[in-house]
Amino acid sequence: MTQPSKTTVIAIAGASASGKSLFAQTIYQELLSELGPDGISIIKEDSYYREQSHLTMDERIQTNYDHPNAFEHELLSAQLNTLITQQHINCPVYCYKTHTRTEQTVTVKPTKIILVEGILLLSNPQLRDCFDIKVYMDTPLDICLIRRIERDTKERERSLESITTQYLTTVRPMYYQFIEPSKAWADLIVTRGGKNRMAIEVLKAKIRQLSQ
Repeated sequence: MTQPSKTTVIAIAGASASGKSLFAQTIYQELLSELGPDGISIIKEDSYYREQSHLTMDERIQTNYDHPNAFEHELLSAQLNTLITQQHINCPVYCYKTHTRTEQTVTVKPTKIILVEGILLLSNPQLRDCFDIKVYMDTPLDICLIRRIERDTKERERSLESITTQYLTTVRPMYYQFIEPSKAWADLIVTRGGKNRMAIEVLKAKIRQLSQ
């Protein structure tokens, strides 16, 4: 009986709007045709924001979404371990407008390579144990803020006032308390954001090697 091939889990962490999603999606899209849907998949840490339907909308808005407690990291860790043992998972679906999970889930099948992207992946010891390769996007905070304003006004229909208030009260302080220190755990530090072609090609080459 053939043994199931080893799954490699790659974390792509860094500040909000540091280029994590672009970096992860670029690698995913460029390798999908080579590796196929059974070869590579992608999971977002944002999907694991805690279920908050028991709270009022005002209470949900007040949640500190940049603190580790906002995430159900124990579920993410458990589901990654399930994928590693070659079983599928039902990944939660989070809604940014209602600030809680929907009733839907998305089935994710085990693949040879799993990319996981999110702000606090490297801050959690239990999660770190799941990752074979840890990447940190080291983008200056002022660039992150400009990108965040652009993204949240267009994609999440938020006001400039709400974005800047949240940035000053939680995003920036939590970055210095939790996200920036987690850089010490990274195997690869990527500068210049998600369009850094050299870093993309380096990681793609490593993934190809691991997929053989």
